Amino acid sequence: MDKVLTQEKSSPIVVGLDIGTTKICAIVGRRNKNGKIEVLGIGKAESAGVTRGVVSNIDKTVQGITQAVDVAGTQSNVEIKVVNVGIAGQHIKSLQHRGLITRRDLDNEIGRKDIDKLIEDMFNLVMPPGEGIIHVIPQEFTVDGEPGIKDPIGMAGVRLEANFHIISGQTAAIKNIVKCVNKASLETVDLILEPLASSESVLSDEEKEAGVVLVDIGGGTTDVAIFHEGIIRHTAVIPFGGNSITEDIREGCSVMRNIAEQLKIRFGSALAEENKENEIVCVPGLRGREPKEISVKNLAFVIQARMEEIVEHVYYEIKASGYEKKLIAGIVVTGGGAQLKHLSQLVEFVTGLDCRIGYPNEHLAKNEVLPKNIYEELQSPMYATGIGLLIKGVQKMEYDDVPQPAATKKKTEAKVAEKKPTWLEKLKVYIKDDIPDKEFLQ
Repeated sequence: MDKVLTQEKSSPIVVGLDIGTTKICAIVGRRNKNGKIEVLGIGKAESAGVTRGVVSNIDKTVQGITQAVDVAGTQSNVEIKVVNVGIAGQHIKSLQHRGLITRRDLDNEIGRKDIDKLIEDMFNLVMPPGEGIIHVIPQEFTVDGEPGIKDPIGMAGVRLEANFHIISGQTAAIKNIVKCVNKASLETVDLILEPLASSESVLSDEEKEAGVVLVDIGGGTTDVAIFHEGIIRHTAVIPFGGNSITEDIREGCSVMRNIAEQLKIRFGSALAEENKENEIVCVPGLRGREPKEISVKNLAFVIQARMEEIVEHVYYEIKASGYEKKLIAGIVVTGGGAQLKHLSQLVEFVTGLDCRIGYPNEHLAKNEVLPKNIYEELQSPMYATGIGLLIKGVQKMEYDDVPQPAATKKKTEAKVAEKKPTWLEKLKVYIKDDIPDKEFLQ
């Protein structure tokens, strides 16, 4: 028993809970001896109670959280108690503020307590009615009139000032997320802005130093975070995401929503010119009706129109931040929407900035605990936020130097159910001049 406790103290288990618009994802893991994140289990559930990043149905959200946490707990043989939860949504705002303290203890050097006092003062700012502060992030410090100091710990000084990036959100939306987590018999140890979490899993320190834009395209929203000289400078939430594209396909191609989603995932492209005229997808008609033929190029035209709108919104935020000319590392796109073919080319075309797709595999350690297919799936951009929440949880725990009672081992064996492909997943593209005998409809 003592041996287990010692082991968990040196590398405690942490849980990240991503409550998204399309999926609720719980990831269990810890930092290994090499500093990498070792994922022990992952659970996913459909998110039926969240709209554009905001809880719209408490019961359905609680049901999704419970289902995801149960799967992750079973797979990792862990009893989950507390979680690090992500927050997003159109209600998120950011502002800049300056704070200062005058130190009385002149004999001692500036320490972490002084910085914590500055941050604590910022949390006492008077906000507009119905808004609450989520994060207070120090940017640059000034010690006795000397500006541009990134880390004042260890310095001598009387007057300590700092510029802060403050992120706020609607109090009701924040309380609803915490309420859902509590109703699922869990405790929220920290509430983390999702683009901040994603940045931890897909951005390097060099990129943050050089100047980079993180664009996280989720189901309901697209989150933007701009970094320069290693400091977050601007955050924004755009109220469009992958679901907007799905709705456009549903209306533009006159198909059911589930078929529209599969068409987007399997055959979607952000650049229509990259597709051939004669590529066709055939989907079954409703009962008693003829099958429907959809041109892959026309599908791409529908997707490109919405994607261009989202990227133009992102470009507007880049220009509004004032850092447009300082982004040496360009743009990193992540999230489920980043899996769209030819997306990086479209982003480069609209913004004129370099672009790459952000994968959360840099921080992941290979392990024998997870089945190979699940480990490979974890490297998808759609898990950037979940893995980022895990990293943020580990960082907080190391900063506080107090192990979280996040999880304890239990003796149940993990069972991973095999997923059988549906008829939607069996759809194929065929060339118009060479139509097979409808076997793709079986």
